[in-house]
Amino acid sequence: MTMRPILLNSCARAATAAEARYRIDAPIAPSRGTRVVALDDGAAAVVRRAAQQHHGGAHFLSCRSVEMPADGDLAGIADVLLVRDDGSEARLSAELAGADAAVMVATTDEAAAAARAIGDACTLQGIMTAGLVLAGQDTRVTVSALRPHARVLMVTHDEQDLTELLTALRA
Repeated sequence: MTMRPILLNSCARAATAAEARYRIDAPIAPSRGTRVVALDDGAAAVVRRAAQQHHGGAHFLSCRSVEMPADGDLAGIADVLLVRDDGSEARLSAELAGADAAVMVATTDEAAAAARAIGDACTLQGIMTAGLVLAGQDTRVTVSALRPHARVLMVTHDEQDLTELLTALRA
């Protein structure tokens, strides 16, 4: 058997008319939805700015409060009260229905309880989660709360990373 070397133009051969007939030209189907949740007040401002720049199918929300389950609750998952862009309230359990991904944004350690609650709910429902923590203050507790749940966890100083993350997720 003779080995032929792989040449730089080898990829060009895959672009011939004969090869092109196997190419899929249909656009990639949009996702069912990405939920972008601001976990604290500083993150809410960042999420609002990202919502103005982003023109995809993502839902932008802010966390209002975390309701911890009762001691005897077998589910053991907290429900989170969220606020939509239009000011209406929603429950996390309702917002996660039909979601493909959840992106949590935090700027302080005050967000740790919400990060844990949302991460637990997403894990139980098999929803991919990502976390974006804007550093500047001490955020170690929030990063630790996100770490077990987030497939992508970014600690950054640049809030523009949120829109880039949403683009990468095709949200």
